[in-house]
Amino acid sequence: MGNSAAMSCCRRVTELLFPARGCSLPHERSPLLLKAPPSAAGPADALGASWGSVPFPDVIPSAAAGGGLQERLERAQALPEGEAAVAAACGDSCSGAGGAAPLPAAVLPADLEEGPLEPLGCAVLPAACQRHVKHEDGAVACGAGPGAACEVLTCSVRPAGPRPGAASLLGDGSPRAASSESPGTAQSVRTGGALRGHGVAAPSALGWEKAAGRGAVRSRNPRAAVQQSKQQKRRKKKKLLLLEHPPGVALVNGSGPHESLKGEKDARQNGHEEADAGEDGNDQEVIVIQDTGFTVKICAPGIEPFSLQVSPQEMVQEIHQVLMDREDTCHRTCFSLQLDGNVLDNFAELKTIEGLQEGSLLKVVEEPYTVREARIHVRHIRDLLKSLDPSDAFNGVDCNSLSFLSVFTEGDLGDSGKRKKKGTEMEQIDCTPPEHILPGSKERPLCALQPQNRDWKPLQCLKVLTMSGWNPPPGNRKMHGDLMYLYVITVEDRHVSITASTRGFYLNQSTAYNFNPKPANPSFLSHSLVELLNQISPTFKKNFSALQKKRVQRHPFERIATPFQVYSWTAPQAEHAMDCVRAEDAYTSRLGYEEHIPGQTRDWNEELQTTRELPRKNLPERLLRERAIFKVHSDFTAAATRGAMAVIDGNVMAINPSEETKMQMFIWNNIFFSLGFDVRDHYKDFGGDVAAYVAPTNDLNGVRTYNAVDVEGLYTLGTVVVDYRGYRVTAQSIIPGILEREQEQSVIYGSIDFGKTVVSHPKYLELLEKTSRPLKIQKHKVLNDKNEEVELCSSVECKGIIGNDGRHYILDLLRTFPPDLNFLPVEGEEMPEECKKMGFPKQHRHKLCCLRQELVDAFVEHRYLLFMKLAALQLMQQKANKQESSAALENGTSPENGAAESEKSESDDGKTDDNVTGLDQVKELAETIASDDGAVDPKSREVIRNACKAVGSISDTSFDIRFNPDIFSPGVRFPESSKEEVQDQKQLLKDAAAFLLSCQIPGLVKDCLDHTVLPMDGATLAEAMHQRGINMRYLGKVIHFITKTPGHAQLDHIFKIGISELITRSAKHIFKTYLQGVELSGLSAAISHFLNCFLSSFPNPIAHLPADELVSKKKNKKRKNRNLGNADNTAWASMTPQELWKNICSEAKSYFDFSIECENADQAAEMYNLQKITLLREISLKTGVQILLKEYNFDNRHKPTFTEEDILNIFPVVKHVNPKASDAFHFFQSGQAKVQQGFLKEGCELINEALNLFNNVYGAMHVEICACLRLLARLNYIMGDYSEALSNQQKAVLMSERVLGIEHPNTIQEYMHLALYCFANSQLSIALNLLYRARYLMLLVFGEDHPEMALLDNNIGLVLHGVMEYDLSLRFLENALAISSKYHGSKSLKVALSHHLVARVYESKAEFRSALQHEKEGYTIYKNQLGEHHEKTKESSEYLKYLTQQAVALQRTMNEIYKNGSNANIMPLKFTAPNMTSVLEQLNIINGILFIPLSQKDLENLKAEVQRRQQLQESMKSGEQLEPEDRAGEDKEAEPSMPSAAIPLTQSPA
Repeated sequence: MGNSAAMSCCRRVTELLFPARGCSLPHERSPLLLKAPPSAAGPADALGASWGSVPFPDVIPSAAAGGGLQERLERAQALPEGEAAVAAACGDSCSGAGGAAPLPAAVLPADLEEGPLEPLGCAVLPAACQRHVKHEDGAVACGAGPGAACEVLTCSVRPAGPRPGAASLLGDGSPRAASSESPGTAQSVRTGGALRGHGVAAPSALGWEKAAGRGAVRSRNPRAAVQQSKQQKRRKKKKLLLLEHPPGVALVNGSGPHESLKGEKDARQNGHEEADAGEDGNDQEVIVIQDTGFTVKICAPGIEPFSLQVSPQEMVQEIHQVLMDREDTCHRTCFSLQLDGNVLDNFAELKTIEGLQEGSLLKVVEEPYTVREARIHVRHIRDLLKSLDPSDAFNGVDCNSLSFLSVFTEGDLGDSGKRKKKGTEMEQIDCTPPEHILPGSKERPLCALQPQNRDWKPLQCLKVLTMSGWNPPPGNRKMHGDLMYLYVITVEDRHVSITASTRGFYLNQSTAYNFNPKPANPSFLSHSLVELLNQISPTFKKNFSALQKKRVQRHPFERIATPFQVYSWTAPQAEHAMDCVRAEDAYTSRLGYEEHIPGQTRDWNEELQTTRELPRKNLPERLLRERAIFKVHSDFTAAATRGAMAVIDGNVMAINPSEETKMQMFIWNNIFFSLGFDVRDHYKDFGGDVAAYVAPTNDLNGVRTYNAVDVEGLYTLGTVVVDYRGYRVTAQSIIPGILEREQEQSVIYGSIDFGKTVVSHPKYLELLEKTSRPLKIQKHKVLNDKNEEVELCSSVECKGIIGNDGRHYILDLLRTFPPDLNFLPVEGEEMPEECKKMGFPKQHRHKLCCLRQELVDAFVEHRYLLFMKLAALQLMQQKANKQESSAALENGTSPENGAAESEKSESDDGKTDDNVTGLDQVKELAETIASDDGAVDPKSREVIRNACKAVGSISDTSFDIRFNPDIFSPGVRFPESSKEEVQDQKQLLKDAAAFLLSCQIPGLVKDCLDHTVLPMDGATLAEAMHQRGINMRYLGKVIHFITKTPGHAQLDHIFKIGISELITRSAKHIFKTYLQGVELSGLSAAISHFLNCFLSSFPNPIAHLPADELVSKKKNKKRKNRNLGNADNTAWASMTPQELWKNICSEAKSYFDFSIECENADQAAEMYNLQKITLLREISLKTGVQILLKEYNFDNRHKPTFTEEDILNIFPVVKHVNPKASDAFHFFQSGQAKVQQGFLKEGCELINEALNLFNNVYGAMHVEICACLRLLARLNYIMGDYSEALSNQQKAVLMSERVLGIEHPNTIQEYMHLALYCFANSQLSIALNLLYRARYLMLLVFGEDHPEMALLDNNIGLVLHGVMEYDLSLRFLENALAISSKYHGSKSLKVALSHHLVARVYESKAEFRSALQHEKEGYTIYKNQLGEHHEKTKESSEYLKYLTQQAVALQRTMNEIYKNGSNANIMPLKFTAPNMTSVLEQLNIINGILFIPLSQKDLENLKAEVQRRQQLQESMKSGEQLEPEDRAGEDKEAEPSMPSAAIPLTQSPA
């Protein structure tokens, strides 16, 4: 089929399958177009980016999109001054046009060395999200087509001054500063065309379909990607030129200083940017089209014609998207573009259109509406009206979440930075913080958590816009062109009925009760609903245009959807407004179908498995695969969550409706749901319902692990565990064919009755064997009911089922990891001493306790070190013996052992050296033996054998520790032959249990003591425990261990977090069963009653029962079966605070083995120094409760704290697998390592690279991208590029707020970093606001007494010192000093620094005596810790001398005044007002940042280098193609000597 035929075919298919949807997000449509010059279009409007909201997003701009990029640069020069455009060449690396990719050569996976590859980080973009995939030459690919597309990035850069409405957004979730000229001002814009290889939404999937405007279109052709990969295999492999990242790139990719502007301009004169790799390929194959971009004029009805920058590779579609997003044309959705009277095809590339050239006039022609187009139009208008409304974020829908940064930075930092610098350096700032933020304040207000954003006071444009009750039009009106009817109430309170007809919208004469479809007089027929409303409502006209101005000014990160839903535990009282689209969504498509595919549900299993089958041989393939997996995954999680809520809320019919409620199962949207109860006594031997409740999370951990190992051919189910309203729901994708047959006949591996009947299967053994090494699972034999031996390579519960699709699935992975013997007492088994000492083994509620994977890994690593040491010791003894016997050998290398020992270094004098080389030797020896080499002498073999035996390895020739997960499983029997092996396994398990107690828990506590681990709340403590493999059930032991640690005052913060976590977790366990007995109608009353009993000081709160419950007991009896809880529905109302706290204490004792002695919340708060507001936050986050944002008085003894009106919502708590971006992660780690070694530039490049890849896989929003941005910002800052640091850190803060939550400990730290960079950019008042915000959040989340608070207060004190607020500054600095002394010990260097900071403020106040006193303290510490001659000690002693002189001078002056009265001869005293540089220096020291100054000369070198590079590239393109080796060589020579400081980044503030 020819190319054109293929194109048109794809297009038609897509048109049929994927109807367009309107688009809600402000900037969503992103073409490659630049802004029109201000003259043409009035205020500059922002360009948008379409992510997935394109009516046919599956059709992709063609291959050539990458070509012709350098011409953009020429255009850029031609544009008016303020509009320069920087275009980034993506390098058309599609396999049609293989080109060179500037890659950091440091850490590429091996497969990058061959095969066509895309340029990973186009040098020109700081963090470009280039995504390209290979594709056929220029065919438009739709979901099913053979491939996808290159996309082009353009950035619009504007002059530094503020300009209205000028933010612009990038299309695919890679917002970034455009280039170093305008730090932070320009966001880049990028094509909406998307990669839909597997029908996975747009590359970054900013198609998170939700972002797209509540319902984007997505192609689903699971097999498409597979076909694509086959075609790729057939293509020729190209030689790839790997370039080093040119050193000059630092300038442009945001890692170098900004004076590079001039150099870059000149460098760009030739119009070729470095990254334009498209032409480096070999000429016959490269299809780089030499068209330059051009400008067209757009003439739309009702506005002046304006110019638009376009590129020949764009599709007409993209111009549509721009117009739907521009401020002045955003209200049009139903139009065509015409050139000389010919309608342009939406999917034609501009270069294929005859007669379209520079200066052509495109007319926007209004087209007749259809019902579909009319609905899209109404939806689009509604989305524009709602664009600033935060209600979706508060309600936790459509992946919206909150962000408050802009409230504290007064808008976008990039812009304000420029404005503020022009003013005086020290503008008057009001520095006094609110009362509750000052040190020592006891009040913890809640309202400040969500400050009211000015933009949210929504500009009301209409009171009501809704579908009319007269819909649909009757037949006779249909024939007049009526499509549907709308009902509108304007702000002026005018009620109107509107007809949407094929010709547009007009007023009709209907009222609420009378149907009269005749046009009103005047009818104001308008093609757009907005134009009609503008005519009938002056307020609408004014407010709508103001709203659109604001919409285009917001930072893109404030509105991109997050990959997984984040819920807020507080929300303000919001009024519930009428919303036709929301109502329609709730009752129509959303119940059974995903909204974007007409008439079909998604086959989740097929999608999840197909994405795993995508090829992964080289980087582009892996990126494509990981992106697909991540996208399908986040969609599946969202659908599963919605389904689980529908199941519990009773909106889904069970597949076994006749059974009792607990046993029911559900299918909805191709997802299978089951409840966490012990159905059919399945878990009878394991703890019944309790076991059934933990099994799903264990299973999820198993799925997570097997997914991570990622063995080809082995499939797991999509699994999501949802806790909602006290119930646990497991959502799983459905194995094809499983519903048609009985379980017994489908299981061909494993056991369905916990080991009575067991079967095995060679294919499964082969597949699972591949996982056994990474998962440390031992292959073992068990006996079945017929006493036959069956070989397994997993636990018996793990079942293997071959689906109708022929794939090998494994499920029920709840015992992937070995059992935890500390919580599994077994008759006749003796536990090690360490365990007995701590009171283990202890009976737990269920028998499914397993060790965490992290523990297994740590244990094996620990054993490996032991193995090496043992072997080294033995080898050294052998060697010593040999040396005595053969003194003739000077070197100590015995001939027969030469192989192993030749490596040995000759300096055998130092003992330590011996040990190290000994280990190397063992390593080599072990490898030699493992490779079964005959050259190893028996003695050495013996050494290894002994060491293996000692550490419990399953092999006696090499170190290999594995666990048998079936040991101690009730019902599992082992054959006689493996008796010894089983014995060894039992011992290994006991050792692992002892290792947890004797190494991991003390290790955790030690790390907390060193402050290498700094948890701030329950979640971060749990994370720290989990990283070390400690389960939460050990929490009581951890707290106990802390109390026994010497100097445990320094662990107060951990103790406090531990206790509050213990209390809230126990309360959560009780709350879960409590909620199960509550009817839906009593939910808010029940929750508020529970919270009153838990936290209020009011002695006897009474629950308010809903009135109708009390009427008839008979009615309740009948309905009992429908209710999942079987208790009397009002039992919850009788709970009292005493009873609840008694239960909490006994729960803490029985579950965590920790005794808390309190009878109510007040006692607990007093005894453990807890804050009730913190407990409220913890319990709300754990249970999903959302409460009203208002001030709660917990201590009022006369009325309860909470009323039922305070409970706004209850959200699900969702656990799911997080797919990872492996390549990006490797880049990130290598970058970190480089930075640690002091190679900042290389580190910076690698991290930029990682950022590209993360963006590529996750889209714009993700926790890992947040970490990447934070590190980049820090590097920018260290390399002296403050504004770039500010821009990256701002993104990191926004992302942390959106993805983790506005008061997550991580967000608090991001705020602190941002404040530092603001201060460095001379934005002092913003820096203070940010620090105050961080301090408020920390007080709310934890309280004041935390080591991190010392750092925060030092920061605040220093900034206040800088603005000469000395008294305030002292309050913070002295508080920091007190906290540091407590947590670091009064002799630590941190405390010495604190003393010095306080002394400086006293000096500025001229209170020299106090200053001297503090500096002396500091001096003593330095002297004792560092010695007399250390530079710090000397500095301190100099400062002491200076202070003494000042004090003496002051005293003299005072004496002079006393003696001579007013005519005294006064010497002027030197009062030092702090200068900003010294304050910044101190800030850097306390934040652990060291500087590398770049001299002017270095900058000149760099600029020259960039130019040289570009000329070199030019000549190379024209001249012969060098071989890659020569290229790399030249790069090396050209590397200028960057002052790369070889120092670690962070170091203690000594």
